[in-house]
Amino acid sequence: MADRPHAGDATEPGTTTGTGTAARETDAPETDAPERQRTGNPATDFSLALLTGFVRNGVRDIVVSPGSRSQALALVAAELERSGSARLHVRIDERSGGFLALGLARETGAPAVVITTSGTATANLHPAVLEAHEAGIPLIVVTGDRPEELRGIRSNQTTQQDGLYADAVRWSDDVDAPDGAPAEDEQAAALAATAVRAAVGAETADPGPVHLNVAFREPLSVAVPPLPETMRGELPETAPPAALDRATEVVEAGPPTVVVAGADAGPAAEHFARDAGLPLLAEVSSGAHFGPNLVVSYRELLRDEGFGGIVRRAVVFGHPTLSREVPALLTRSDVEVIVVAPTGRQAYNPAHRARIVGAVEADPATDLRSPEVRGWVGRWVFASRRIAEQAERDANPAAVAPDVDKARSYEPADALAFAAAELAAIRAPITRALLAEAVWRYTWPHDRLVLGASRLIRDVDRIVPGKKISVHANRGLAGIDGTIATATGIALASQASAEAAGTPSGVTRVLLGDLALLHDAGSLLLGAGERRPHLQVVVGNDRGGTIFDGLEVAATAASEAFDRVLYTPHSVDFAALAAAYGWHYSVARTKGELDQALSAPPAGVSILEVPLDR
Repeated sequence: MADRPHAGDATEPGTTTGTGTAARETDAPETDAPERQRTGNPATDFSLALLTGFVRNGVRDIVVSPGSRSQALALVAAELERSGSARLHVRIDERSGGFLALGLARETGAPAVVITTSGTATANLHPAVLEAHEAGIPLIVVTGDRPEELRGIRSNQTTQQDGLYADAVRWSDDVDAPDGAPAEDEQAAALAATAVRAAVGAETADPGPVHLNVAFREPLSVAVPPLPETMRGELPETAPPAALDRATEVVEAGPPTVVVAGADAGPAAEHFARDAGLPLLAEVSSGAHFGPNLVVSYRELLRDEGFGGIVRRAVVFGHPTLSREVPALLTRSDVEVIVVAPTGRQAYNPAHRARIVGAVEADPATDLRSPEVRGWVGRWVFASRRIAEQAERDANPAAVAPDVDKARSYEPADALAFAAAELAAIRAPITRALLAEAVWRYTWPHDRLVLGASRLIRDVDRIVPGKKISVHANRGLAGIDGTIATATGIALASQASAEAAGTPSGVTRVLLGDLALLHDAGSLLLGAGERRPHLQVVVGNDRGGTIFDGLEVAATAASEAFDRVLYTPHSVDFAALAAAYGWHYSVARTKGELDQALSAPPAGVSILEVPLDR
């Protein structure tokens, strides 16, 4: 099918079209395709060569959703698990499977393979593909399809799958149905190697999803022969940032400057802010929400003419998505914007006028001890602390810490007063701020924290202090899709890695709103033979989408209409939902109950419901 266009033709690493073309390209990657027992069934033999090719190129995780047309791939994946060569995950819902693979890849940095049958199954992967595309997450989608003679005639479960994901994939290939030719082993291995290299951005420095659409003719599979024990390979090395022709820039001292760290910015943002002596405005999902220069209350300060009003330059890492104040700053005509983008074809570019660079370095002439540098950073940091302290007092006027001196007193009245104050603190009702602070406080470096696209991620971002922990969030498109599935993938991958290294595996917590949980309730289903990670889902339940209460129109729209189409109230019983899927359930209505639930989460999978006022 060499005449069909394929997404990503401009940046593909060597091949673009069907099996025959891929095998004959002179620049196709070298592969190691040893002799193996052939079954005589073209679908099974091709699937064996393709999936073992993935494993030999560093893939560790394979996600399968059941289906007839993809059965040969699924059965080979099961044999790879039995041989110890790959970790297999089965999900009946393809959307859950796609986001599970996304979570696995997000945590490990290695592409996960997700396999589906034909028809609507392939469309159900589209949300995960889009998120992987926007966030630069390596993902390999393998979809089963009908052969050429069954396309275009309204054959059952047949649609236009070639090119389905358009420009959202880095590379795609529509693979002709195998016919059993001996050379197909080498062709399939070459396809696997090319797909992995494209997904990790080996030549392009542009990681993301790829798509192999593989046609199969009947008979669709036979029994899979035993495979040798553990035949794992290593991921290919990725290209240096220079592959994108983006230079390293030395940011010289000059105009009042801040460092902005958005989603997935990584520790580089904190390192640069510290080296350059600049205030760090780091979102909680940035991977840079720590360090002495961190400014937690950046929203308030950016609105202040004495702070945000005098900024004239911003150095941006990652993808800022959690405030209106940051985009407002970056689109001002009097602010110079430098965006640091070491990977990715499409960089964040507010107002289409940012200067895109591959890396930045602090001016070596900067004296971090000078009054000018210390004064600029100190003003932001100390002002932020004052704002945070006042906000805490305003949010919890009755939450006065017990007087420790009274606890030491021998006066009965003092001891009684201390006990009363301590009891009041324990029984304090839970606010969003208290929930955000508690989840952050009980998360440690060996844990993982996943934040859903709910109102709560903004509450966390507004108040929590700096701490160097692993935080994940799907902020590529900031949708609520697949939050539970993504968190499950992160939990499985992080805990498997810790076990292999002999280190503490910790717990993965996901903090999200009730609508985000209900949107992905199907991902609570973990079937027979599936590992149950140590995963605690903390759901702030205000029985609807209170994030929309912040819209300007909420003040003028008819309340009945607004609630029906935006707030979308519900009365779901989360205890019954947890029981239906076999998850442990608990509820926390006071600070004491919340602290207890977070400090000692039950083993396996659990849901902690925290009722919140609208």
